[in-house]
Amino acid sequence: MKTAFLSVGLITLAGAAYAETPELTIYAPDYFTSEWGPGPKIEAAFEAQCDCDVKYLAGDLLPRLLLEGERTKADIVIGLNTDVTKKARETGLFVPHGQDTSALTLPIAWEDEVFLPFNWGHTAFVYDNTRLTDVPASFDAFLNGSDDVKVVLQDPRSSISGLALMLWMRAVYGDEVEQAFEKLAPKVLTVTGGWSESYGMFTSGEADMVLSYTTSPAYHIIAEDDRTKSAAIFEEGHYFMTELVGRVGSSDQPELAAQFMDFVLSETFQGMIATANWSFPAKLERDKLPDGFKELALPDTVLFYNEDEAAALRDDTLDAWLRAFSK
Repeated sequence: MKTAFLSVGLITLAGAAYAETPELTIYAPDYFTSEWGPGPKIEAAFEAQCDCDVKYLAGDLLPRLLLEGERTKADIVIGLNTDVTKKARETGLFVPHGQDTSALTLPIAWEDEVFLPFNWGHTAFVYDNTRLTDVPASFDAFLNGSDDVKVVLQDPRSSISGLALMLWMRAVYGDEVEQAFEKLAPKVLTVTGGWSESYGMFTSGEADMVLSYTTSPAYHIIAEDDRTKSAAIFEEGHYFMTELVGRVGSSDQPELAAQFMDFVLSETFQGMIATANWSFPAKLERDKLPDGFKELALPDTVLFYNEDEAAALRDDTLDAWLRAFSK
């Protein structure tokens, strides 16, 4: 009987200890939390130092935040980007990140006190260099080239990369962007809802080019020892994209959330981004990057709209896109 009571007591104590473990809830995109994404490694590394339990809730970030409002369960939101942060900021849910961003290794200056970058890259068209040898060196050359070269794109209404292409072309062509969209349309094999479907079609040989990122070839170099994939670099410049982390003010774990924001810019976190997220870390010197990243072709000119500019241009540019692709 004493043994039974002792066992029950130990179980009760263990359960109490487990119940007292603080929990950090992080909203993140599906790709981030998948087994091949950076989420699992980041979870394990942070739990090793925080004595806490990291819980991811995956899905579309902004729609969920807009729906939940002050009722959100999030302590941290990771995976927003500058093309949607204006709406996220206007929810009033986020508080300053509290980090020193002076040593970030981004190609632009970063002064946002609320949203903290954790990675970055450029939007680009990726091609198979064993199949496509006449590679355009400019956006003009691409649009005015043969319509026999087929590309797969992502829908700007459902994909951040698709939205980035739309804004990239707006940055290059300004008020004449609709005419540029009209030249692009005959080259498009299909427009998919998301990046994964597009990239899968490209790697299976269904298209000559795919809308992706300048860092995409690094995956093939490092993971597959394959150097047949390259990014076409355009002289007009490429659109800069960064993914961001935000701290939610209503969090019931404010100290833990602040600790996670510190962790984001640590070398431990940043060192996992290149080969788990296949993008450039926001704070990691080039000599610390994997060798495959050092082989990448990168643009000399970076194009970028801040969140106010992107929000102001988005609807009109999307209307122009839809008109061009409906003809």
